Parts: sequence; C-alpha cells; structure tokens
Amino acid sequence: MEGGRQVANFGAGPAKLPRSVLLEAQKELVDYKGLGISVLEMSHRSSDFTKILNTTENLMRELLNIPDNYKVIFLQGGGSAQFSAVPLNLIGLKEGRQADYVVTGGWSAKAAKEAEKYAKVNIVHPKLGAYTSIPDPSTWNLNPDASYVYYCANETVHGVEFDFVPDVKGAVLVCDMSSNFLSKPVDVSKFGVIFAGAQKNVGCAGVTVVIVREDLLGFALKECPVVLDYKTQAANSSLYNTPPCYSIYIMGLVLEWIKNNGGAAAMDKLSLIKSRMIYDIIDKSNGFYTCPVERKNRSRMNVPFRIGSVKGDEALEKKFLEKAVELNMISLKGHRSVGGIRASLYNAVTVEDVQKLATFMRSFMQMHQS
Repeated sequence: MEGGRQVANFGAGPAKLPRSVLLEAQKELVDYKGLGISVLEMSHRSSDFTKILNTTENLMRELLNIPDNYKVIFLQGGGSAQFSAVPLNLIGLKEGRQADYVVTGGWSAKAAKEAEKYAKVNIVHPKLGAYTSIPDPSTWNLNPDASYVYYCANETVHGVEFDFVPDVKGAVLVCDMSSNFLSKPVDVSKFGVIFAGAQKNVGCAGVTVVIVREDLLGFALKECPVVLDYKTQAANSSLYNTPPCYSIYIMGLVLEWIKNNGGAAAMDKLSLIKSRMIYDIIDKSNGFYTCPVERKNRSRMNVPFRIGSVKGDEALEKKFLEKAVELNMISLKGHRSVGGIRASLYNAVTVEDVQKLATFMRSFMQMHQS
C-alpha cells in the first residue's frame, strides 16, 4: 500500500480518511487483535464488539463534551433517514404537529420537504432566490407552537455554513451537522438533537450518529418505523437490530485520530488555515475564480467556485479538472445540481493537500487569465 499512487482527495463524501487509520484498519482487517476473525465477521452481540461500540461512544462524548443527559446512538440510513426520523420522533412534542425549518441549501430543503409528510412545516424566512447566504436571524418568523426548529449547519452542495448557533428562544433545536461535525467545538447543550453522517469528517459511509436529549425520547408517532425510533435505539444501545459494525469501528479509529491530533479545537484551527488558503486565491484572482457565497457565510468545509466568469466557463472548468487529475488531485467537480468546482476540506485533508491545490490554482490562473 505504501508504494501506491498518492492522491489528494477533495471529495465531498465519502471523503478522505487519515492514512494512519487506513493502515490500522488494513493491519487489523483479517485478524482483529489476535481473535482470528475480522470485525466484518464479528457478532454484534459479542463482548469484543461491545468494546468497540463503547470505545467509539466514549470518544465521541469526550471530544464533544456531551452532557450525561444526552444519548448517543449509531444508526443506518444516512442523514437522509434522519430527515424522516426527526419529525417522526419529535413532531408529537406538541399537539399541533408543526415544525420550523431554516432552509439555506439543498440539504435543508430536502429535509423540509420530507417533514411535510408528517408535519405542518413553516419556513422561517422568505424563500431564497439563491443559496448564497444565511438570512439574518432577527428576520426569522419562529412559530411558538412549533415542536422544534431545524437547520443544517453546513450545506455541502452550496458551501454555506453557520458560524453561530441560532437563538431559538428556548425551542427544541435540531441540527444536521453531517458535513462539519467535529470540525470545531460545539456546545451540545444548546441542542435537542444533533445528527451527522460519518462519511465526511468522522469515518466512512454506513453509520450516522444521533445525539439526542433524554427528555425528547418517547414521543415518536405510532407510524415511526421501529429502527428510526430514538427511544428504542437508545434503550438497546444501538443494538436493537444489527448495526453497521465495521463503519462504527472505523469511526472509532477516526475519533481516536482526532483526539491524538488535538481534538475539535485543533481541527477548527486547521479548517480555518485550509479554507483561507483557497478563498484568498479566489478573492485575489480579479474575477478569474468566483465564489457565489457571501463572505460571512462561507463554508470552511466545502469551497464551491466557478472559473472564468460568475456563471463559469465550462471548457475552462473541464480543463481545470482534467489537469488536476493529471496532478493526482481528485473529486474536485462541483455537485451535479450546481456545476463548477468544489473543494471539500474535511478533517483528514491535510494542509499539504490544500497547498498543492493552491499552487495549481495559481499556475492555472497565470496560464489562462486574459
């Protein structure tokens, strides 16, 4: 493996994993800690898997300072399953079955649409013409009868990130943190529910972590599928049904790596360094590179940009992507719904990876700027 092709992976998820984690997983793949079997073959009811599960949960609690009155559960179905699970578990908190949604990009829009199946959804601000900013919270029209307020902390497709936790006047706050989870410290006590797919900052596809305050358990609608019922999953320590065992194991290795590299605060510092490197080039390019997102709402995780003009010169962008691959930089193509280029700078993406991209962006601009 060490002699293989070395690439800088800027994929939006599944995304780069720390090399040390991959090597550890490789070493333990066939024979986990002398047991003679792989984690892939291990019973989820065994004491050995229980250790893996407990270690992963304890690391998560330590890294995020999760208060004791919160449950941590590991579920399947990705963030998209939580678009259904959130209303199914929480809409029954109040009789009116109403929910407030802040829609700042493609993922919160999908979540709001899914919630409409189970709830009366109130979008707390006028519909945005484009997903390039976060509406000023002082203009939000929060419904006092809403069971919860939902937002997405970082929009992976559109590159819009909250750098604050909304003040929702004591309402139950729900947050999709899939793409900036553990990239910075978070005060968990401000939230009723936090969920995050692992495959961006904390592991591989297959497991979604849900952090839920205990007093919110037990309100699921009778129509809620049992595998999505937070109370059932918490009471069974994520073992109501077979969990995604190997994905939980990988997440544990990544959490250990984050801890050994300074925790969430260190990830935050690195995220700022990495994202500034790319935004600085964009902002000093005299319009050769353009980022559509308002500066104060720009994501540290996902940097979307166009080349040649605000709407993008497709021929130039194609050339950029082809040349990047030649230089062993992959997965820079923007999401199919928006086009252009997108560099995702998650925890495992190194400063050296980003320097390589920055150097390439400068040389490409010098070559093609008219």
